Amino acid sequence: MTRISPLPVEALNDTQRATLAHAEQLMGFIANDVLTMAHWPEFLDALKGLVDVVYAPGALDSGLKQLVATVSSQAAGCRYCQAHSAHGAVANAGVDREKLDRVWSFETDPLFSEGERAALRLAVAAGSQPNAATDEHFEALRNHYSEQQVMELMGVLALFGLLNRWNTTLDTDLESEPSAFARSPRGNVS
Repeated sequence: MTRISPLPVEALNDTQRATLAHAEQLMGFIANDVLTMAHWPEFLDALKGLVDVVYAPGALDSGLKQLVATVSSQAAGCRYCQAHSAHGAVANAGVDREKLDRVWSFETDPLFSEGERAALRLAVAAGSQPNAATDEHFEALRNHYSEQQVMELMGVLALFGLLNRWNTTLDTDLESEPSAFARSPRGNVS
């Protein structure tokens, strides 16, 4: 059970409701972590800006961003963020469910390119405690990605480092949509 209760939607001010609506549009459901962050409106506003920048269309594929978020969240032990990003990978970023289901074997699975492997290796290392990222991870990334793409990858890792810490520390309750997705058979995103 969560350690700080989410605010009820009725208790939110207009700005918070707009942020909640924006998050719901992005994810397809009302997120408990957003309702909890609403206890500190300035923090919620600042995080919304970061989320908007990280998930804006950019040089890095949005599906890869979601896979990186999923893998780094698993490495960090955050089931809440792992379920959210896995759901978002398929429902919002167009990742094939089979690829998502096979992400844990990315090192050897032919569905993953060498570039994806390099990004996912860094996601595992960066999501671990202590952080296990090395110069070799970045050398491998340079073979496949521009500096801008690496920066976008770092933005995803930094955002999910924050979200992983927030949600595991508060033991945020997982909503029904990502929970059902995590338990669903292949191909069912609702």
